[in-house]
Amino acid sequence: MTQKLKVFSWLLFDFANTAFSVMMVTFAFPLYFKNVICGGAPSGDAMWGVSVSVSMLFVAVISPVLGAASDYSGRRKRYLFFFTLLSVVATALLGFSAPGMAIAAALLFILANMGFEGGLVFYDAYLKEIASDKSIGRVSGYGFAMGYLGSLTILLLMMPLLSGGIVPENASNIRTGFMVTALFFAIFSLPLFIVLRDEKKRDGRAISMGLIVRSIKEVKHTVRHIMHYPDLARFLLAYFFYNDAILTIIAFSSIYAQNTLAFTTRELIVFFMLVQTTAIVGSVVFGFITDRIGPKRTIVFTLMIWFGVVLAAVFADSKELFFATGMLAGMAMGSSQAASRSMMAKLTPREHVAEFFGFYDGTFGKASAIVGPLVFGMVSAQADSQKAALSSLLVFFAIGLVLMLRVRSQSIPVSDPHSITGATRL
Repeated sequence: MTQKLKVFSWLLFDFANTAFSVMMVTFAFPLYFKNVICGGAPSGDAMWGVSVSVSMLFVAVISPVLGAASDYSGRRKRYLFFFTLLSVVATALLGFSAPGMAIAAALLFILANMGFEGGLVFYDAYLKEIASDKSIGRVSGYGFAMGYLGSLTILLLMMPLLSGGIVPENASNIRTGFMVTALFFAIFSLPLFIVLRDEKKRDGRAISMGLIVRSIKEVKHTVRHIMHYPDLARFLLAYFFYNDAILTIIAFSSIYAQNTLAFTTRELIVFFMLVQTTAIVGSVVFGFITDRIGPKRTIVFTLMIWFGVVLAAVFADSKELFFATGMLAGMAMGSSQAASRSMMAKLTPREHVAEFFGFYDGTFGKASAIVGPLVFGMVSAQADSQKAALSSLLVFFAIGLVLMLRVRSQSIPVSDPHSITGATRL
């Protein structure tokens, strides 16, 4: 089995799961939940926010434990399969959601998003195995590019179904779209499970209560010694703040465009297609740039782009200007996410890659998805202005930039005297 085939199967998974993200988290389902299931009631916004926060909270809590269990047992692919199956099944069941089923739909979304976000812990951890240190930036960038290509593909597929608008009169077509999304996720994720293999590690046991307890102890051990990796700690903290702002922009982009600038459903589809297209370009181009100048400089540069994006969106008074701003945001989104994953891979000890990616994707990444929307909502409510709420995100980007400038971007060698493998084993 060639290395190229392994990389391609890994890339196809990004193609598959990002389709779920754009349809169920960013675009179609949030508007369907508010306008159709909740009948446009103001309580729909609150229930949607709670659903997102709860799903992220669960993943933030369990990801480090599952990551440690994966490192110990060597059954990474099995955990990834479980979370993927959970997301696919729950998404398909959302195809039966209807007006008045707010609680049931919220619970199904929580399960679907837990599956999607939880699986990323194990998926991202494969990056260190399939790419060399010199090619991590490119491969990571290709992954995000494939993801955005998947988003673009699903939007094209959904256009006939969503052309009638995300309104009660078009509910049947929208629900069919959710089932198509689940099928899309399932089909294009299959190559990874066929091609990639679990590593044989230690005793290779399946997950058990004893393994969970051991994993919890190992996570506690990691937390106690995380300061042995000061640059990793600074990066994770910086990532928490700037990713907080990025995830908030993603979560509220469709609502902001519709409520503030009166975008129609068709205009929103075109808008997100343009965003995905520029994100593909950003992921690929900045993947090469990352390998050339390093992930730290790339992240700093993209954070400066994000400052420009927020300021342009705040002062945008026309749909045309917002379209241009969205394209720039897509470029920054693809590049900053790809460079961040490369940075994490460079700073992570190979023997604890899944556990540390559990903190990266779980504790820090998912927790930031709780804080950001909460702050956005509070500022918007107090100021009665979504533009004021958007402006508040500049603080998060500023803090992330300051912390990022203090990170040294060298890789951690296996023989690092402060590595956890050099500490007392559990």
